[in-house]
Amino acid sequence: MTTTRGLEGVVAAETAISSIIDDTLTYVGYNIDDLATNASFEEVVYLLWHKRLPKADELAELKQQLADNMAVPQEVLNHFKTYPINKVHPMSALRTAVSMLALYDDAAEDMSEEANYLKAIQLQAKLSTLVTAFSRVRKGLEPVAPKTDLGYAANFLYMLSGELPQDIEIEAFDKALVLHADHELNASTFTARVCVATLSDIYSGVVAAIGALKGPLHGGANEQVMKMLTEIDSLEKVDEYINDKLANKEKIMGFGHRVYRQGDPRAKHLREMSKKLTTLRGESKLYDMSIRIEEIVTGQKNLPPNVDFYSASVYHSLNIDHDLFTPIFAVSRVSGWTAHILEQYANNRLIRPRADYVGPGMQQYIPIGER
Repeated sequence: MTTTRGLEGVVAAETAISSIIDDTLTYVGYNIDDLATNASFEEVVYLLWHKRLPKADELAELKQQLADNMAVPQEVLNHFKTYPINKVHPMSALRTAVSMLALYDDAAEDMSEEANYLKAIQLQAKLSTLVTAFSRVRKGLEPVAPKTDLGYAANFLYMLSGELPQDIEIEAFDKALVLHADHELNASTFTARVCVATLSDIYSGVVAAIGALKGPLHGGANEQVMKMLTEIDSLEKVDEYINDKLANKEKIMGFGHRVYRQGDPRAKHLREMSKKLTTLRGESKLYDMSIRIEEIVTGQKNLPPNVDFYSASVYHSLNIDHDLFTPIFAVSRVSGWTAHILEQYANNRLIRPRADYVGPGMQQYIPIGER
């Protein structure tokens, strides 16, 4: 057997959901640039689940289904109030809450195709409510109920702040959701597929995926980018800060990617939204700092920014707490997770790779008194 560390370059599954070929990301064959420019997040969700774009009536139906299923059992919301708030990372809270959702779903163990699709709708709808509710509860505020007449992105921002968002805020958040929806066989998606390949339920698959996304090498980079921007604080300090990091061979978060070689195609869309939103908020220095950091890192290390780099200043400009950046990743990526889970169920085979054993050879048991 040949060992490949991290399974790099190993093709582990076939999928019709998304692809990364020659640094081009597509969802079901649609270029991410085309979708980020023209499609709503709800259209993308439908695309990932059905492998085609929806017609007008189909899109309207999905939007209504998502709005109708955003409500979360009160028992789950009350559970947030029992958490040691100042010690709980929002990803841990989300992981636990999603697991709890299964306890209040009578169809949680129903493995029929129809039941699993309905659970995908519920998970997509309810993750938004869970993240916003936790954010408010830990501040001593009551959760805000969703509005059934708002779209998905607008509802999230409304439930987070209790105020109706501006059009440019909705546009920026919707675009961010589109860009994060799926990304081929990334770590959390692979985790979800491994989990449900045992024929475990869809809730377990999503909980497993959240656990994988929680790791800083996968979902936490944009939070670290914002921490870096906060530490630098001004454009004048960028060069010294970044050059010191590079001289000490420290990683600059938000740059480079395991798959892309010429640059993450999603980054440019959030770069533009960062410029608009930071200007709107009177914090254009965040954008200016980001541009200068990109110039230095890309110029010296030939590492272009990835999707996490500019999403940091976008989310910050939407008044989103920095430790909610990764849960928001999950709010979007659950569309891809559930798409892959449904695809796995449809053509399942247990995922069971082998390991290359490198421990000691055959040994003989020695009684404890003789050791």
